Amino acid sequence: MICREKTACFTGHREIKENYNVLFLKVYSIVENLIKKGYLYFGSGGARGFDILASEVVLKLKKKYPNIHLILVLPFFNQYEKEKGWSREEIYKYKNIKEKASKIVYTQKTYSSGCYFKRNRHLVDFSSVCICYMHKMSGGTAYTVWYAISKGLIIINCLNSEYKRFILNA
Repeated sequence: MICREKTACFTGHREIKENYNVLFLKVYSIVENLIKKGYLYFGSGGARGFDILASEVVLKLKKKYPNIHLILVLPFFNQYEKEKGWSREEIYKYKNIKEKASKIVYTQKTYSSGCYFKRNRHLVDFSSVCICYMHKMSGGTAYTVWYAISKGLIIINCLNSEYKRFILNA
């Protein structure tokens, strides 16, 4: 059973504007700090871009901390077949992380309108920390971060690595 207090999720843009290796090291540092605070479970949505990078970080850290787990929460089977923009390298990485993940959860079998929101809400609902890569306040990443804020999660934006708890005014 996964414990929300020991679970963090990832959300981020598909297009990475920063240097990939620099961002990888930032995420590595953030995740390792959370592991040292007792976090064991890391949920990723499996999308190209930030989700794949974050998943690779967790798998790399799993070699050092074998008790941690990558949980993939996917919107439907083989999402790369429906989405535009997947390169061969990204598909290879996606299949690799699926093979190495501790658990895979599909929020539904096939694509339908709203399936990504369903996946994102699932990630947030089972987490206490949301690690994001957000450089614009629109799209699925922004929606997920706002949803996480509304649920009281601690938000860590990889662009500044600050730990923040936001309180929404009713």
